Amino acid sequence: MLALGLVLNTLGIGLFCWAIFALAVYALPFFVTLSIGMTAFRSGAGLIGALLIATAGGALTLVLGQVAVAITRSLTLRIAIATAFAVPAAVAGYHVAFAVSQIGMPSLAWREIFACLGAICVGGTAWTRLAAFVEPRPFELGRAVENPSQPILSAASREG
Repeated sequence: MLALGLVLNTLGIGLFCWAIFALAVYALPFFVTLSIGMTAFRSGAGLIGALLIATAGGALTLVLGQVAVAITRSLTLRIAIATAFAVPAAVAGYHVAFAVSQIGMPSLAWREIFACLGAICVGGTAWTRLAAFVEPRPFELGRAVENPSQPILSAASREG
């Protein structure tokens, strides 16, 4: 029975860690959703209205961020957008790692060290998921090029 408990605990912690890293990109839209929802509720929009406005604001934040990263050609702008998404993810990673490290570590210094490492890992995951340094796909007159990976010289030699 003890072995089953250890295996299930290990699987549970692994699933929890996977969820943290998989959901890291959504920290900024979640914070925006929460802020808009609380502001709308306090201003008298009611529960249903606040939920609708907050959901629309969070979805708009996520979509605009992903579209901006996908279509911009400026590396500086891509870094700024990726940073805007990675910083809230790092803050969330810090707090999750700090809370989880309180379970097994009595020393405050070690909890802070593990929390900082968690912030770096989760923020880095959000950064890489946005693919900040990947070249954007080329566009022609509002539509994507069919085969953008074809070398330019070989394409020119085949066409004439």
